[in-house]
Amino acid sequence: MNIWRTSRFAIDLSRPRVMGIVNVTPDSFSDGGQFASARDATLHCDQLVAEGADLLDIGGESTRPGARTPSADEELARVLPVLRHALTLGVPVSVDTSQPAVMRAALDAGADIVNDVRALQRPGALDAVAAHASCGVCLMHMQGEPGTMQAAPHYGDVVRDVAAFLAHRRDAALVAGIGFERIALDPGIGFGKTAEHNLALLARQRELVSLGSPLLVGWSRKSTLGTLTGRAVDQRLHASVAAALMAAERGARILRVHDVAATVDALKVWCATIAPEDNAP
Repeated sequence: MNIWRTSRFAIDLSRPRVMGIVNVTPDSFSDGGQFASARDATLHCDQLVAEGADLLDIGGESTRPGARTPSADEELARVLPVLRHALTLGVPVSVDTSQPAVMRAALDAGADIVNDVRALQRPGALDAVAAHASCGVCLMHMQGEPGTMQAAPHYGDVVRDVAAFLAHRRDAALVAGIGFERIALDPGIGFGKTAEHNLALLARQRELVSLGSPLLVGWSRKSTLGTLTGRAVDQRLHASVAAALMAAERGARILRVHDVAATVDALKVWCATIAPEDNAP
């Protein structure tokens, strides 16, 4: 499927798109506190778009292991000023949230996409998105909750289990009235998964692509890359770009990244060397 329909945009996915991360939080795993003020976060939005971001993803809740869940009011106070600015930049804007009240307020303000790490499982979340006529949504897999998800992740077959969960949550969205063309799926790299689980999801990613919905993948600076390279979170640029390219080669359509410029450049080189049919998901 080469189009992702959202509030203001029909996003062309004939080539992989880069989603720039804007964390408006004091405690995110990679850049916590760096863009916590509205001013710094809005400037960061400008920078990511200038670097070539196709989409922006604004989040007011850290979902790193052990993170505290903010109240809806706290999350809205972080997100809404940045969202209002981002909506003027000419690219689709996603709000990374699991709270129905935040979803409703963000969509009322004009957000294009709801990106939910809990796949609309919280009471009222499915209804909040279904009530909107055209917004996009990304449904992500996470085993457990951020506070406990890395304690002892366990799967029978991680790829089959994740695929089954994503198909189930997509079915729930469809039944609620959310159109198929509005839905993207995310395997949730690092969310209740060991390094071995994450690498299996990348190695067998085509099995997730075969579900038929656009696949959004976030490998940027994840701990598995640190395990493989021995590098700290702020030294994982090269590994992050390599993982993003491998995900794109295996059919991912949206790459959620911190380092936009480097990823955009790498994708330009990769796309220039392949035939159009080889870039089909």
